[in-house]
Amino acid sequence: MKALATLARVYVDDLDVALPTLRELTGEQEGLRFPYAGVEVARIGGLLVVAGAEEALAPFRDVQATVLVDDLDGLGQLLRVQGGELLDGPNEVPTGRNATARHPGGAVFEYVEFAKGRVVFSG
Repeated sequence: MKALATLARVYVDDLDVALPTLRELTGEQEGLRFPYAGVEVARIGGLLVVAGAEEALAPFRDVQATVLVDDLDGLGQLLRVQGGELLDGPNEVPTGRNATARHPGGAVFEYVEFAKGRVVFSG
């Protein structure tokens, strides 16, 4: 498993209100935008923006970053060796597969393996 990119997570209440400033800041357009589990998600530059009501955002707030990887299959073994734990997944999601893991020291990351044919690095 190799990390391809890491996206900082930004939590907002309204994606349409947040995106214009982020477009100006990054000089980019959102490359992905989709609904997922009661929230709306958009990638813009090095950010993954997660939008929704506070109740909908609550299950996501512990996740500090999203790591794009070439293959999720080695994640469980890596965590066992290093002393972390797999919290959820791998699961099928709109972009491919994901899993959530707690690393030694407490950091929580989402890992995403894009489905074949999905563009990983645009916008």
